[in-house]
Amino acid sequence: MFYGESEVKTVRTICAALLFAACASASAQQAAQCPLLPANSGLHWEEQQQSDFIVCKASTEDGRTVLNMMLTARDPDMTLSRALRAEKGAFGGESMHWYKLDMGGRDLPGLESRRITVVKLDKKRYAQIWIEAADTSELASLQSLTQGLNLNPSALAGSSN
Repeated sequence: MFYGESEVKTVRTICAALLFAACASASAQQAAQCPLLPANSGLHWEEQQQSDFIVCKASTEDGRTVLNMMLTARDPDMTLSRALRAEKGAFGGESMHWYKLDMGGRDLPGLESRRITVVKLDKKRYAQIWIEAADTSELASLQSLTQGLNLNPSALAGSSN
């Protein structure tokens, strides 16, 4: 059976439309897992999903990862020393503190612009967030951006457990 040129073009158009729709759907599903970044932030998420957690990595246009977030139903069970407490903040409607990184007493370059925190959002809902800013100005900007992120509660891995 032979098809005419117009039938081939129609089939190609339909296939292209279906492929576009499938890609858009997959992209929308992926984007729903990580909080929506402000359009003017210059950042984009890369997502890694496992059965019991989701890791969202926000990178700059030049590929530098500056903000990381793990959303999980399991307590990360991290001990954050009160002596390393830095700035106050909020995330997901919860008050929290940012902590300086503990590198075993070593003073490594760039530590002044790096922070970590764990936030208990709800029963069996946690966010572990860490920032790797280039300087203290970018750190403050990323902390402010993080405070404004909205979470999709159904996106947390293992949240149905």
